Amino acid sequence: MFSQNDAFARADKAGECAHGHGMIRLLIVVTALLSTLFCHSADRPNVVILLADDLGYQDIGVYGGPVKTPNLDQLAASGTRFSTFYSGCAVCSPSRAVLLTGRHHIRTGVYSWIFDETQQSHLREREVTLAEILHDAGYATAHVGKWHLGLPSAEIDKPTPDQHGFDYWFATGNNAEPSHENPVNFVRNGESVGEIEGYSCQIVVDEAIGWLDSREDKEDPFFLNVWFHEPHAPIAAPAEIVEVYGEVPDKKGYRKSGAVYSGTIDNTDRAIGRLLAKLKEIAPAEDTLIIYASDNGSYREERTGGLRGKKGMNWEGGIRVPGVFSWPGKIQPEVVSDEAAGLVDVLPSVCGLLGLETPEGVHLDGSDISPLLINNESEFTRHQPLFWHLQKARPIVAMRAGDYSLVADPDYEMSESNMFDESWIPAIKLGGYTNFQLFDLKADPNQTTDLSEEKPEVVAELKKQLLEINASIMADGADWHLE
Repeated sequence: MFSQNDAFARADKAGECAHGHGMIRLLIVVTALLSTLFCHSADRPNVVILLADDLGYQDIGVYGGPVKTPNLDQLAASGTRFSTFYSGCAVCSPSRAVLLTGRHHIRTGVYSWIFDETQQSHLREREVTLAEILHDAGYATAHVGKWHLGLPSAEIDKPTPDQHGFDYWFATGNNAEPSHENPVNFVRNGESVGEIEGYSCQIVVDEAIGWLDSREDKEDPFFLNVWFHEPHAPIAAPAEIVEVYGEVPDKKGYRKSGAVYSGTIDNTDRAIGRLLAKLKEIAPAEDTLIIYASDNGSYREERTGGLRGKKGMNWEGGIRVPGVFSWPGKIQPEVVSDEAAGLVDVLPSVCGLLGLETPEGVHLDGSDISPLLINNESEFTRHQPLFWHLQKARPIVAMRAGDYSLVADPDYEMSESNMFDESWIPAIKLGGYTNFQLFDLKADPNQTTDLSEEKPEVVAELKKQLLEINASIMADGADWHLE
């Protein structure tokens, strides 16, 4: 694609040939300008994903939460906000694998949250990530913030983000340590950085802005994957922000303080505000697709909007999160969609919005929701029900089909250890389910009334679907105990 200056130069040359060619000059200029505008904004927008860590369904302002989040509220107003949006899992590592691949996390090799020092588990290198798809389409790609999909340890070698499609990466293996304040465990492109002064969310945005400024070819579109640590514990936020939500606690109560928890979210919104301002400085808002969500529900039950359960549970409170898609000029503004969607839909939907092919020969568990985003279509049909599995959760599985939620417990015993043990994988892959419960989420979003005895025919139909999806997923799952 030639530049605007090239267009004017060519038009000037055409104009020198004959006075009557003035119209040709005008047409060339207009065509070049339109080509430049639409080729970038309509076909190859910048893509930015903003992911919170452990942020609940009712934490931020636009979802009725207590935290002041004007930047996120404005972002939601500029596009489509989902009232029923789901994480990929009730804990972090699996949910992140789902986001990047559009596939159930067990297919990708991730069963639970990853502990690099003792586990082989990681996002398998064979998986095709959104970063790889966009990189192949000519995008510059960067990941900044929490990773938690496996990094090499002293004893175990694992792929790094650059092996999953990212040109540049600045990450922590898991949480910011010792807390969000002055973290010491960031790694930049494989090299440890050491202690960084400040708060994690602001540090992550500083890095994102630095990368945006330092790109070699600023004409190329970019994919910026920004995964914050907040409000995952151990928490920390500036005292002047914490004071907005309550008394600043002493050290004994600091890490359990609701005021500090809110302060971390407020601080993140301020960091996001700085990033959004930078994005508008780089290009018109119409040139950037932005997606915002959380990796799973909150560990604080009062922040789940009254939904049952919390982080680590396959009840609605553990898996329902905020979900916002913004692309001015393409995605309709000020839309609140009641359609159930989730992180599993991100990869196919970005491909749908950008006109890119999804990975050939790869089963995607997510659906392309771009028709909902562009046209607010009410006739969208999901190709496969949403499905969750987490070994330590009770219920262990959940599935959403239409307005119904079907959940079940395992029919086998397993250790009570909180740490995932890869020797459990054979039992997980072969294990069955019992105690099926049915809920109508439209009439009973808090899952208070089990309808399984009242509607046995619905249970039978959904159970059949659940077991089929489960069998497909388990057939793909890696057995790290043997590898």
